[in-house]
Amino acid sequence: MKKTLGIVAILILVIGGALTIWGVGVSNKEKTLVNKIEAQQEATEVFYTKLWEILKSKAGVTTEYAEQNKELQFGIMEGRYSTGGEMMKWIQEANPEFDASLYKDLMNSIEGERNGFFIEQKKLVDMEKQHKDMLEIFPEKVILKNREPVEITVLKNMVTKEAFETGTDQSPELF
Repeated sequence: MKKTLGIVAILILVIGGALTIWGVGVSNKEKTLVNKIEAQQEATEVFYTKLWEILKSKAGVTTEYAEQNKELQFGIMEGRYSTGGEMMKWIQEANPEFDASLYKDLMNSIEGERNGFFIEQKKLVDMEKQHKDMLEIFPEKVILKNREPVEITVLKNMVTKEAFETGTDQSPELF
């Protein structure tokens, strides 16, 4: 009888110890995930700042190029035709061509940066879901019952927000 009680006591200690170690592991895993979510939120905010700085800079260069080209064209036309242009008639007219490569580069940057931002936000949403699963699914929820869900910020444009609030979609006006 004493031997059986000893075996039961050892078994209870082993099971209790294993459950304690498991509980500590679950708690540490959850805290690591929360830290990772907070870091990803910060990375997403930094990416968003980078996105707009790149786009503002490239758009500014593109706008300045267009203005300079417009002034150049105006100056050429004014010089050719304001004096009657008789002296210039013997020269075949050749105007500087407007190079659209800056606009193509700007469009590629817009698409690339927005896709990059989408990927960063998707990572954040996926991590939030993983954390929510830990808090709501047995057996982890037993250990984590007093933990709060992580709050994240996901940016959506106003068109998306209105569409989901109203349940209707409206074709965007491109120009």
